[in-house]
Amino acid sequence: MNKKIPTPKLTAIITIIAAGALMRFIPHWPNFTPIAAMALFGGAYLGRKALAFVIPLAAMFLSDLIIGFHQDMVAVYIAFSFTVLLGWTLTHKKISAGSVITRSLAASILFFLVTNFSAWLSIPMYPKNVAGLLEAYAAGLVFFNNGSLGISFFLNEVTGTLFFSGVLFGAYALAKQQIPAIARAN
Repeated sequence: MNKKIPTPKLTAIITIIAAGALMRFIPHWPNFTPIAAMALFGGAYLGRKALAFVIPLAAMFLSDLIIGFHQDMVAVYIAFSFTVLLGWTLTHKKISAGSVITRSLAASILFFLVTNFSAWLSIPMYPKNVAGLLEAYAAGLVFFNNGSLGISFFLNEVTGTLFFSGVLFGAYALAKQQIPAIARAN
């Protein structure tokens, strides 16, 4: 039987993504999570395209089994699948702080657009036309910027994605420095 042993690079990437998933269990502000960062990181570093989707989304799904699901989960998974695609545009030679920041911001905007599009589709009060879609996005802006409880869902999404992208990409850069087998694999 021919069993493939995971390479040090793959092991490091999976470990970092799993650590990101575990961070979801630490108390945090609403939407200040590592999920988009996991998807971006997985898309950037997992060489096999199928793994780039499967590993981050499986980590998210496993943590959702414990945290719980909500009615908009399909839209959330779709948004983060698009974030994996954003990660694909980062090759190990193009990864820089600026490229990770711009894609993190794009991932947050994509999340807003996809989840509010889903709200437009699923909430009967919105007419199913362009005006209704714009109404759903306007309502989403109000929701995401609700500061009445010191909560800004969109700001938390942006800062969470930026923060955790820094943590995940930084952890991998540190691992490459400390473990020569990982650096040689790139």
